[in-house]
Amino acid sequence: MTNLKDSAKILSEFGLTPYESKVYLAVFQQGLTTAADIAKVAGIRREEVYRTLPKLEKTGLIEKVLGRPVRVRALPIEDALSILINRKEEEASQVIRNLLAKKSELLEIFQEVEPDKMENKESTHFTLLSEKDAIEKRIAFLIKQATKTIDFADTFESAFRFVLTFAEELINAKDRDVNVRIITEYPDNTKLIPDALNKHVPASSFDIRYCEELPGNYIIFDTYQAFITTAIGSSVSSGGTLWTDDPSLLRIVQTDFNKLMQTSIDWKELKVTSDEKLNRILRNLKPRDHVILIYESQEAKRNTLFSYIHRGLTSGMAGIYICSEETPDEIRNAMAEYGIDVKGYEGKGALQVLSYTEVYIRDGVFDLDYVMDTWNKKYDAAISKGFSGVRVTGEMNCFIDHDLLEDLLAYENALHTVLDIPMTAICAYNAETLTGVDNPVDVYSELIKAHGKVLFAGKDSGIGKIEVRAG
Repeated sequence: MTNLKDSAKILSEFGLTPYESKVYLAVFQQGLTTAADIAKVAGIRREEVYRTLPKLEKTGLIEKVLGRPVRVRALPIEDALSILINRKEEEASQVIRNLLAKKSELLEIFQEVEPDKMENKESTHFTLLSEKDAIEKRIAFLIKQATKTIDFADTFESAFRFVLTFAEELINAKDRDVNVRIITEYPDNTKLIPDALNKHVPASSFDIRYCEELPGNYIIFDTYQAFITTAIGSSVSSGGTLWTDDPSLLRIVQTDFNKLMQTSIDWKELKVTSDEKLNRILRNLKPRDHVILIYESQEAKRNTLFSYIHRGLTSGMAGIYICSEETPDEIRNAMAEYGIDVKGYEGKGALQVLSYTEVYIRDGVFDLDYVMDTWNKKYDAAISKGFSGVRVTGEMNCFIDHDLLEDLLAYENALHTVLDIPMTAICAYNAETLTGVDNPVDVYSELIKAHGKVLFAGKDSGIGKIEVRAG
């Protein structure tokens, strides 16, 4: 026990006073000891030791050994902690018993109050809830009270959290023949929510549908109560949520949901092609997203990266493509064939196609500080020209070709954890090149951990398996 003061501070959280904690630990440290020795070790006056020992003895944490002088010894630390925890549990139980008694007393008092004094004369209400716990408790209560329908429309992340958080309540609602309908955006994994439900109840019991875009985020209970988000980009359970039973507003929201039911697609009928899947992924990329693309053919690489860059350019962003597997001229020509107005975008300063020797590796040397500073400057320059953001992609095989694998991993981790520029980045790797490195499995694992999303492009022009994980 190297620091009695710090240990005593932690022990105090179990219900002992500072003096009691220090005295117990001093006894525990010395074994069979006297009050004088305890005072020296604990750093407190002997009078305080004498006042404290009976309290610890009464609690059962120390025991007195008769003799001259009287000595004491401590109960083993694990047993002492068990005693203190049990004492806390008893105290908490007593508090709860007292509260239950007061609850009964208050209910009796309020039952005697005249009904008209208890009722709010307004027929409709608007309540703004900002605390997540309060929102979740209210949602759980309303799910339990629902008798006909629960209509949910929110982001995929919020929908998935809704299903996991309220699984038990939703299943019980379904047992009461409540119709649960969930509409959310097209996810990367269309089976994620159904699979989560299937762990508890057949997913077919719920109506789960996907749509291109949500006009609003809300939950409606039995058509007469609803939670509605009040801020763009927020979800129902994240805070800043309006509860209402206003008929006019509910009519608007319910009409909106009914229209979504007609235009959305049942998850069981959804057949997503590679191109559709890719377009949704690229459309939903946000500033600071860091993605790894592993491709098996030049065509697949071009199709994915050109689509990514082109989508950014057409939405008012700047695009930067760093070449290593192909030359800048080869990429420019291929982009033009793809349908990108290369000369026009380059003329406006929107598009840059650069060799890796201009950014990543200069004279055979990689300088992390230089590269990070380069990205900062290029982002600032793009914003100063009026572009709304920056999309960057780079062919990363140059690091492997130059035997700079350690530098590569350091750079990828820096991009993922240090870089605070709100630009979007896709790092592209040739699958065949990756398999040729020493310990390819370890390298692959490190690269995957350094990215938020993982895309696999097959031998054809389409995108293959898509894995989405938290960054």
